[in-house]
Order: sequence, then structure tokens, then C-alpha cells
Amino acid sequence: MQSNPQEGNTDQRAATRFPVVREVRYKILSRRSVEETGFGSTIDMSSSGVLFSTDRDLRPGMRLEVSISWPVALNGQVPLKLVARGRVVRSAKGIAAIEMSQREFRTQASQGPTVAQ
Repeated sequence: MQSNPQEGNTDQRAATRFPVVREVRYKILSRRSVEETGFGSTIDMSSSGVLFSTDRDLRPGMRLEVSISWPVALNGQVPLKLVARGRVVRSAKGIAAIEMSQREFRTQASQGPTVAQ
């Protein structure tokens, strides 16, 4: 059965979104520097974008770099993060969506063992 666009199917995104909840840190970028930083958590992700909660209002058109803790470790031991750059394509109070233009996995510093005192 084919879906009819006039029957309420208004989601026209090209990539499938997956409900992934992970910590996000972001930087608002300008031509010369990082303007501000913030944090939140992902709501869903696709191969082309991320919807996440924010600790401040972000406007469409803003350039961001987001760093997302990744749930799978490299070789089962090395923590990873997904670092992506893109523009805010939509936002509402406390949430924003970016379309990623660049993305790469990086290793992240692991938390050292805690010492009980």
C-alpha cells in the first residue's frame, strides 16, 4: 500500500531517525572563534542530523559543533565521541535540530579509576 502525502504523512526527511539518548556538548561557532558553549542530550539522530535538548535557545542558521558521547567503545575499551558540525535547521524552547555537514569519530579521554578514601 502506498502512502498518500495528503493523508497526513508530512514527514519528508530523507534519513531514518533513531531514538538515541546520549550526552551532548555543543559550541556555537562564529567566523573567528567559539562564541558560547552548552550542553544537553540527544532525542533522536539520523545519518544527516541530530535533534537534541539544549540549555539555551538556539536560532535557525547558527553554526554549531556538537560532541556526542558514543554508546560503543573502540575495540570494546576506548571511549568514542561523535563530533559533528552543522547548522541549526529548526528550534523551539529547549530543543534544536542540526543538519550535519561534517562528522567524525574521535577517541575521548576515559574517566580514570576512582579511588575510595
